[in-house]
Parts: sequence; structure tokens; C-alpha cells
Amino acid sequence: MSELTVHVTPADRASDPYFYVPFDIPAGTTRLDVTMAYEKAEDCIIDLGILDPRATGYPSSQGFRGWSGGARDSFFVATDDATPGYIHGEIPAGRWRIMLGLYKVPPSGADIALTLRYDASPRELRPQPVRTLPVRKGAGWYRGDLHCHTFHSDAAGAPELLHEAARQAGLDFLAVADHNTISQRRYFHPASSPNLVFIRAMEVTTANGHANVYGIDDWIDFRMTRPEHAHTLARLVHERGGLLSINHDKPTIPWDYELPEADCMEVWQSSWMAWNWVALARYQERLATGRRLSAIGGSDFHQPARLMPEGPLALARPTTVLWLEELSEAAVLAAMKAGRGCVTESPDGPHLSLTVNGLPMGATVSGPVSATAEIRGARGDRMVWLDASGIVAEATIEAQEWQGSFSGRPQTFLRAEIIAEAARERLLDDFNAAISGRPLSWQLRGIELAQQPIRRALANPVYIE
Repeated sequence: MSELTVHVTPADRASDPYFYVPFDIPAGTTRLDVTMAYEKAEDCIIDLGILDPRATGYPSSQGFRGWSGGARDSFFVATDDATPGYIHGEIPAGRWRIMLGLYKVPPSGADIALTLRYDASPRELRPQPVRTLPVRKGAGWYRGDLHCHTFHSDAAGAPELLHEAARQAGLDFLAVADHNTISQRRYFHPASSPNLVFIRAMEVTTANGHANVYGIDDWIDFRMTRPEHAHTLARLVHERGGLLSINHDKPTIPWDYELPEADCMEVWQSSWMAWNWVALARYQERLATGRRLSAIGGSDFHQPARLMPEGPLALARPTTVLWLEELSEAAVLAAMKAGRGCVTESPDGPHLSLTVNGLPMGATVSGPVSATAEIRGARGDRMVWLDASGIVAEATIEAQEWQGSFSGRPQTFLRAEIIAEAARERLLDDFNAAISGRPLSWQLRGIELAQQPIRRALANPVYIE
């Protein structure tokens, strides 16, 4: 056993928000236990993680052994198992580093005590889980949630509970994007099946913005400290064949880095009432400048320690709906990148899809356009057509199954939204019932809810040459 104490200051945080405490692991070690203690306060929050001897400075492609952020003050890593958020496997002798995330440091600094215990008892060397490649044959519209969490990061619930919640919601695919770690794949790789395909994901979580990485087995280094590191992140993701999505760019957690070459943007996270009109406005602005970003949505659901009833703050609120030739991870990723889908309020929310000059959402067309919108489940609500200048046409949806049309010369792109009219009062009542009289979350005020249109579905754009 060894004990270490370090003192961190605001100057340390300003220099680098990641503070490293080196230590040596003796040969023959099969398990390491680490405990952290410090005086917690509103202005003192320290995150926790660990790197093995293979890790380099940013960006590192290997050596990551776990991260729990502020969710845990202790963990273990062994050859056969590890605390959720941490990676089991070989424990090489040599110089390891405890990684402290200096999220908040008081003016006087903070003393952090670390206790390390080494164990050399015989243990098997258990391999990492093998990814399965399930396929469900058949073309059609498939529904999923592209952003949720388990106790492998900062949620209370196990992967098994999240799996059950996804079955309860009737989803076809699910991306589990725990913060800064990939250890959740211990469960989700073998559990993926044609009934529910799990999409590999990780949420790159920093103090200046969050982004989801999709379709990569590797850990992606999250230790971004400069605005331009967003471009490094995009390079790391695309070199490995993955997709990058900018998450919930709105007042709660804005994207304060430079805007990289991302594939997607999360335009709707959790309830529509959670400032999503700001994220949608930023998406509209980026499209208007000529950027091509597929619109996706995700609940950011943090699975509790019990299965919750369905409601406006549950898993798959909102739901991303994609047109797939078959259900598989490869097909989901391709449709996300191509923008072949829409975001709707829930698994049974309104359906909205566009065809422009005979081509689907995400396509590129030229010349004057003739567009058709297929809508189901939004009678009495309002549909609006938008291009780079804003709203160019609108109409009341007159039936549960309804077609809208648009002809003209839109600027840069053409997309569509369903805005609640007939459903508005019900949606507000459902939201207020879900918060059960508690104060509004996300620093919202009642006047904002009263003034803001409530979107029920958002279609991906068709781009105009």
C-alpha cells in the first residue's frame, strides 16, 4: 500500500485542467485499488481517472484504463474485472498516472489524499468482449435513442436496466454514450441482437462542450484543452471510421470550441422544453452558412437504479427515426451520416419525412424543387418549410395521415418541422406532470415555455446546389 497527498491550486487548473499523479506498480500485480479523499464543497469538485504506462500526452491512442469523473471516489482495475468506467486487462509494471480532473478548485487550493493498494493474487487475464454484428433483414423506418448513460459513468442504473428500458420503449437501436469511457461495452457488445442493436458510442465530455463519438471500438482521448483541439478530435474520430456529433449546443452545456468537421449535430436533447430551440437555431445558422450536418436527437437519459415509467423525461424522448435497408450498426451509422431520417418527440411521436425532386432527406438537388412531406400523427398541428432565409411556407396538418407540398427555389437547403398547435396544451400538461410541481429545471422560466413554439418533429434537410 502507498499513500500520496497532492495540493492543487487554481493556477494548476488554469495551466491544465488535468493534473497527473505518477506512481509505480510493481511486477506481478494483478489488481490495483485507488481511493481519493478531499474536502468537497460547492467550489471544490475533483474528477478521477487513470492511465497506464502506454499513455502519452494529448492525444494518446492507448493507455487509457478508466474514468469516472465526479461519480466515484474509488475504483479498482484488475486483470479479470474492473469498476464500471474502468478497463480490466493486463497490468504492466512501471509508471502509471492517476488523472485528476480539476473541475472546480477553491481559491485556497485543495489537498487530495490518494491511497493505493496492490494485490498479486493469482487471477485470470480476461479478454475484452467481442463485438457482435447482429442484422435484422427488411427495409423500413427504425427507431432509436442516440444518447444515454449507465453507471459506467454518472447514472445510477446498470446496463441491464437500460436494456430493459429500451425494450419498454419499443426501440430498434440504442447508442450508450457514457462519459469519456468505453467500459460499458462489457455488457452491450454481447447483448446486441437483431431485436435491439447497440451502437458503439462515447460522449467526449469537457468543461467547454460535449460531443458524441459513434461507431468506434477505441477509446478517444477527451483531454481537450484548446479551442483548436476540436479539429484534433474530428481527425481522431474520422481516422478510425467513426462519426462525430456536436451535443446539446445550448445554454446548459454550450459548444465553446471551434466548430470541427462534424457529421451530425444533436439538435434535440431530452424534453423539447430543455432549451432545444436554442440548439435548433444554431443548427439553422450553420446550415445557412453551407455546413452539412445531419440532425439527430437523443434523450441524454441517465438510467436510474430502477425501471422508470414512460413519460416526457424518459428514454427515447426524443427518438431518432432512420430509413434503413436493414437494421444493423453499419446501416444506422450510414443513415445518420447521410441524414436519412427525422427526430420526433417519442417512439410513437409524429412521423415526418421529405422527398425533394424524388430524392430523400440528406440528398443534394439542383434547380427549382418540388417537395413532398409525409406526416402521420399530428392532426391539427402546423407544418413549416424552411430554407436558409427561415420559414418559406406553412400549413395546418388536416388529417392523421397527411401530405404537404412545396414548390420553388429554396436557398441552400430545404427542411421541415412540425410545431404543436392542437397538441400544445397536452404536451405542456404532460411536462408539468413529469416534474411534479418541482421548480423548472435547466434554469428555465415559465415565460420561456409560454413564448416558445413546441416542436414535435424535425426532418433532415435536402441540400440545394
